[in-house]
Amino acid sequence: MADYISAELAATCDALGYYDGATYHLDADALNVIKDLIKYLKRDDETNIVRRYLGQAKLLETDLIQIFIQFKDNEELWDVLLRLMINLTSPALMIYNSELPAERTNRCYYLQLVNYLQSYKKALTDDRVWSVASNRLGKILNIDYAERGEENELIIERILTLIRNVLQVPPDDNDKRADNDATVHDELLFALHTSGIVDLLLFIASNSTEQQFHMQIIEIIALMLREQNASKLATVGLQRSVAEKGRDEAKLLSIRRREITEKMEKMRKYTSARHSRFGGTFVVQNMKAIGENQLICHKPFQKIEALDFSHDKVKVKKPKNRVLIEPPNEERMSALSVRLFLKEFCMEFLIGAYNPVMRHAKSCIIGESNADKSDASHYLWAMRFFMEFNRYYKFQVKYVSETISTEIFYVVQRQMEQYYEMMTTDKKRTSFWSKRLHLALKAYQELLHTLSAMDKTTDKGVRDSSKVIKSNVFYVPEYRETILSQLLCYDRLKMPRLVSRFNS
Repeated sequence: MADYISAELAATCDALGYYDGATYHLDADALNVIKDLIKYLKRDDETNIVRRYLGQAKLLETDLIQIFIQFKDNEELWDVLLRLMINLTSPALMIYNSELPAERTNRCYYLQLVNYLQSYKKALTDDRVWSVASNRLGKILNIDYAERGEENELIIERILTLIRNVLQVPPDDNDKRADNDATVHDELLFALHTSGIVDLLLFIASNSTEQQFHMQIIEIIALMLREQNASKLATVGLQRSVAEKGRDEAKLLSIRRREITEKMEKMRKYTSARHSRFGGTFVVQNMKAIGENQLICHKPFQKIEALDFSHDKVKVKKPKNRVLIEPPNEERMSALSVRLFLKEFCMEFLIGAYNPVMRHAKSCIIGESNADKSDASHYLWAMRFFMEFNRYYKFQVKYVSETISTEIFYVVQRQMEQYYEMMTTDKKRTSFWSKRLHLALKAYQELLHTLSAMDKTTDKGVRDSSKVIKSNVFYVPEYRETILSQLLCYDRLKMPRLVSRFNS
């Protein structure tokens, strides 16, 4: 059956056209072929055989991207192709209903899909792709909102979805490079910047008539800045600072010392007179073996505490509910050019779009409209990041006035209570809810830091506003006991201390 499906897919892909290295020669039935591929993906089985075949055949890298670029004037073909690219770049976790497959075969299929997504992301660092998308998006945004029509609204939503899908792809092992070195994610961000997509995102965020896309904008921004540190990004300059240079030199010296130590240990191991297994036997004084004889060991221990009888025993595997959830800190410093334009982007978003976007997001969360559960976490992440950026850049309360009030403390508190309740009830997804609880707690911490910064300003009106908020937060029992309840409910196995990267 699998061979039959593969043969049918191969024949379908061959009917799409071919690329001679300079020009893509499109077949007459290419539009119907793309529609057929969308139908195949919609009817895919549990093993995702169609999706895996298209990823193995590298259809997106070799064919779809070239059609996307060279046939941009054919709107009907381009719109259908956009739907296919969105389908192919959909998150692998979403395909498995937001749960990692436990069965071994399905887990292998999942890892294959992630690998194909990483290759898609690398191919889509081509700025020509995003220039075409930017031109189409700009033309639609220039049309008046009342005259735009439903089809154009769908195109805007699909372009934003494609951006979101590509940005959410996790880095592979080869992409985890040192600081100040460009990764695939950095190259993608720079391509979005040079093509004008980033400017259009700012336009949508700052335009009150485009509120229906503001939640998507927050999610895209969260994925763009997922590896960045807000305080470091706010203080980045045109040249590396003295502290940054000293930190890089110290890191290089430590790596060099470790290499020398490993080399010396390796030389000592192979140049010794006798092999370690022939080091002799030793008697442990004043300690009996199983019988009446003295205990014998094969290593000269300096302290009796170092003698371990269980190093050869098979260790008992810990249950899943007792394994410590401690994800690594994945913050890194991007290339200087990327950090500079990201800083400028954060400044423009903070000054011109932060307050209206966060106001709309809060209304969606409180009103329980079409926003799903992940929307609140994006809102909390944006609150924490941009309020911290504001503190380290040029602290002005007016830029974050929408997210510094007693009501916001209540919103964050409610989200923390909801996430903790879901951790105790939805035990299969403890890690999922734990990460969101951490995001809410970090947002609450940043609110307190902002209150502290408000107390240090010279503006009396700002200091008075801080006093009013603190009188509610620290004296009203509803808010005052929030921190105490979090400390009493803390579980080091389920609540990680480091969650820097956002995972939906």
